[in-house]
Amino acid sequence: MLFYDEIYSSLDLPPRHRFPICKYEKLKARIEDTELSQYLRPVNDKATLQQLTRCHTQAYVDAFCSGTMGQVDIKRMGFPWSEQLVERTLTSVAASIKAANYALKHGFSANLAGGYHHAFSDRASGFCIFNDLAIAACELIDTQQADTVLILDCDVHQGDGTAAILESRSDVVTCSIHCEQNFPRVKEASDYDFALPANTQDSEYLSTLKQALDLCVRVHQPDIVLYNAGADIFQKDELGHFDISLQGVLEREQIILDYCYQHALPLMCALGGGYQRDTDSLVTVHQQLFNALQASRFLA
Repeated sequence: MLFYDEIYSSLDLPPRHRFPICKYEKLKARIEDTELSQYLRPVNDKATLQQLTRCHTQAYVDAFCSGTMGQVDIKRMGFPWSEQLVERTLTSVAASIKAANYALKHGFSANLAGGYHHAFSDRASGFCIFNDLAIAACELIDTQQADTVLILDCDVHQGDGTAAILESRSDVVTCSIHCEQNFPRVKEASDYDFALPANTQDSEYLSTLKQALDLCVRVHQPDIVLYNAGADIFQKDELGHFDISLQGVLEREQIILDYCYQHALPLMCALGGGYQRDTDSLVTVHQQLFNALQASRFLA
């Protein structure tokens, strides 16, 4: 199942704002032209206070939802505050929770947004407000649907908020494969950090991915993988610093899909980051996940 809501791209931002807000509707339009269109579903839900406070402080949740955040906090968030932003955020987090629940029962799902891995328990950062994959993981465990969850973060930027939020939890395993010389400047300690140098190319990246995924699964035997499929590893990404080809991105998705299928591991995907002014090119990078999905045995 692929969860999508029109609000994902319905956020009024200042001219030339850095975040490519239109990428979601463009990706959805491309998926509608494929056999995957039958799997698209609306979200029709919003994250609840109980769900949000599994990973975030009550004070922070209240401040964001009521619009009483300070200017320093808003600047760090990266978006101007609006009621529209609140609605969009709560909808997207709900989609990741629903997708995780669906994947656990049926094998695969994706949220056509999400991957808000820079959000900390008490603050937003880097366009990330509430940490959807951390919340989804804790929801599965706290409701006794899973014993162990693996968050596999393949965004080019380290999942610092995820690492910090889940630092004390042994039942959620955090693995981040990222560029060492990139945001955030100060890294947190994930359970497993694979920090690769700038200009890393396909062979080294894909070899590291295979080792990281196999290690985490063999050691921890997770019940589900929550995957942050960042498109910003691509060589033309303006905030990326890796030298990964489009074929390399496709192979990354194939490796993860094939591994999870072969090991009977439910897989939930979130879209993650991607920063190109040419949003059609950016959407092509995100689309590699769904190209790989079409050819995968998850749909067989």
